[in-house]
Amino acid sequence: MPYSNLPLCSEISTLLAANFKTLTEVQQLAIPSLLEKQDVLAIAQTGSGKTLAYGIALLEQVRLSPCTTQAIVLVPTRELAQQVSESLLPYANATDVSAISLCGGIDKDIQKQQLLLSPEILVATPGRLLDLLLDKAIDVSRLHTLVLDEADRLLDMGFWPDIQKIIELLPSKHQTAMFSATFSSELQTQAAPLLSEPKRIQTTVTNSLVEGIEETLYLVNKGSKANALISELKKNNWPQVLVFIDAKDNADALCKKLNKAGIVAAALHGNKSQQEREATLEQFKQKQVNVLIATDLLARGIHIEHLPVVINVELPSHAEAYVHRIGRTARAGEQGTAISLVCHGETEYLSAIRQLTQRELALQELEGFPVTDKPSSGQSKRAPRDKKANRRTQAKKSIKQFKSNTHHTK
Repeated sequence: MPYSNLPLCSEISTLLAANFKTLTEVQQLAIPSLLEKQDVLAIAQTGSGKTLAYGIALLEQVRLSPCTTQAIVLVPTRELAQQVSESLLPYANATDVSAISLCGGIDKDIQKQQLLLSPEILVATPGRLLDLLLDKAIDVSRLHTLVLDEADRLLDMGFWPDIQKIIELLPSKHQTAMFSATFSSELQTQAAPLLSEPKRIQTTVTNSLVEGIEETLYLVNKGSKANALISELKKNNWPQVLVFIDAKDNADALCKKLNKAGIVAAALHGNKSQQEREATLEQFKQKQVNVLIATDLLARGIHIEHLPVVINVELPSHAEAYVHRIGRTARAGEQGTAISLVCHGETEYLSAIRQLTQRELALQELEGFPVTDKPSSGQSKRAPRDKKANRRTQAKKSIKQFKSNTHHTK
């Protein structure tokens, strides 16, 4: 469906036509409903074009009656706030609409000065937005739309109490749109009171993955992961690789190992200052850094055009995070590769990911890295009366389950 089929102003239509050939599925379904001022619940895989799905609708509504703040977009991280703002900027400029980003890590007084100019659209993280609302720095008397982007991540990161407080400070009558890549039963429960007869949009099977991603999972020893990663990076010589790891300290340690091996790498995590994070991300985008090592905090705030490869050095403890991590590649219909290095201790994580995604995700052996670790019996963690349970656990974690299939999973 072309953009010309939507009731959009010529400025927006022209820009869209110059940058995209056609609407994505979520845009095709969400934009008309949003323009009709319906509440919307959209379950759409990462990289499906949902930022412009709600962004274009907001701009079209706001440009008709520019005044003080009319729309707020809530996102879980600073990086995502910046990414959304940058995505909307060309369209906002074309329609003479003001959109600003509000998040922690930036002087609040500077943001209050920006708010004096009455921007029509705010893209914000919950904590900073709540602070500014309580300080009465934002005039929300004419606000008509609230968007919760990455709603599942907002819930996972514990922002829901802040969101409920924010909603209490907004006009009682407003349109609410919720966009999420996954939709757990917990999110369903939390979302229900916020939405009024929403238009439900589901562009793919819930929690599904982008079809353009080729997934490969290798069973390796826990202590071999760094060397296995270095081997894969040198063998394939990818121009850009995004590597995910669980802990901040581990990210820094892995970064040092890669640099020592002659690979230009940098780490990106919550202990870095906002300025450091922005500089590192820009270096990666410009390919001055070949390998970026990130924690899950930033899994959704990173948008790299044409990113070819994502590697999980450690599987995430939350299955949904796997979907978001590998969704950094194969965006907007492109092809991509996702590699995971899995050790025996991550069996339960892998089982949860398989259950969530309904994918086989078979493990293979990685050439040059034979597996010598044994599955954990768990005996040291259980009381003696649980010996039978130990044996059952050990049986479940037998390497046999890993070797049932050795072909690439797509």
